[in-house]
Amino acid sequence: MDATSFKMPLYLPAQGASEIEATIIEWHVAEGDRFTKGQSLVQIDSAKSVYDFEAPCDGLVIRRLHLEGETLPLAEPIVEIETEDPAMRDWIPPAAAAEHSGACIESAPAVLPASRMGTAVGFLGFGGYLPERVVTNEELVAEFPEITAEYIYQVTGIRQRRWAADDEKPSAMAYQAALEAIRKASVAAKDIDALVVATTTPDFAMPSTAAILQDRLNLQTIPGFDLNAACSGWLYAVSAAKGLILSGIARNVLTVGVDMQSRLLDKSDRSAYFLFGDGAGAAIVSALPEGAPGHRIHQVVLGSDTRGLHMARRCEPGYAIRNGQAGIDPWIRIDGPALFRCATESFTNIIGQAISRSGWTIEQTRWIIPHQANGRILKAAAKRSGVGFDRFYLNVDHVGNTSSASIPIAICEMEDGLQSGDKLVLCSVGAGMTTAAISVEW
Repeated sequence: MDATSFKMPLYLPAQGASEIEATIIEWHVAEGDRFTKGQSLVQIDSAKSVYDFEAPCDGLVIRRLHLEGETLPLAEPIVEIETEDPAMRDWIPPAAAAEHSGACIESAPAVLPASRMGTAVGFLGFGGYLPERVVTNEELVAEFPEITAEYIYQVTGIRQRRWAADDEKPSAMAYQAALEAIRKASVAAKDIDALVVATTTPDFAMPSTAAILQDRLNLQTIPGFDLNAACSGWLYAVSAAKGLILSGIARNVLTVGVDMQSRLLDKSDRSAYFLFGDGAGAAIVSALPEGAPGHRIHQVVLGSDTRGLHMARRCEPGYAIRNGQAGIDPWIRIDGPALFRCATESFTNIIGQAISRSGWTIEQTRWIIPHQANGRILKAAAKRSGVGFDRFYLNVDHVGNTSSASIPIAICEMEDGLQSGDKLVLCSVGAGMTTAAISVEW
């Protein structure tokens, strides 16, 4: 920002004397966009009409302060801009917002009950994001004349996967999934009390990807943190969210699983190179008062078996190979045969535990929604668990193994076909070896 430019908030005008709030229909500008005076910044739905809010000056969008679908009081700014227009230094905001025209003052979080033990906890909405680039087996085997695309499918169950663009970051994928989850949950962003991001591929070692996402969503002053449980990460995040709710720290928690493995694959290592896709999945986990809508979480089963410590690993952190330091192997490495045996056994055990602890039978369980590890592993787990393979939901054939994002992405694909009362088991096995299962009644 040069000496002549300055930052300021913009407020929506009231369309009527009694109007106090408005709803965002669609943003026409993104953060970092430049705009001109009179350009439409956002489409608004008020009590009086639908209208475009036009820029009062030339400038740059610094931060969009509210999300599409969110209703905001007219006393709150809608966007922060940077401008060089000297007339805007004396700009008078709408009367409803006049008292807020100075610097923003953060309010203290609402005081929550000391404990919510006994409160039902469940999911309100899911969101998913997959990058645009589709990478087929045919593309990957082009450099391996001795391997066919069909062979890759037979071994992995994968025909194609999505890989992120060169300029994409994990936080950007997480942001898109989070927006969809917030919209589908019909929860205002300002009502989110905590944020948990599960990832093995953060943007940076620090600050956390949760902090970056929190900033993009303008979720100020709430607790937010990353966790790493590998492919089981999102289920661990849901467990953490449930704990935050039952302890009285939060009411609504945004949980995100995001991984970008495509840049961490060694072409010479065929055990890993064909497996992974990129993606993000998210869900709002909330306290569910009696009679409230939502999909109730029944049981959470978590574990870790260090016998699998070296079966799936990577020595260098982050989502990209940067340093190339001598003596450090930067790539994802997998011990395929050992991992197959351990993962099959672990899936079988946690599925059985989740069903029995929920008081269900195998016959009552409508769907098993697993982390999309590998088609052969999941077929073996179905056979050993006694649950028919036709009740395992698989999308690994067209998205690959998206690690911690697998399960919420799968739910986004299948939720239109789910019916009230369906009994689901969400389950995962990850490097460590971490295990997790959550039983849900839809």
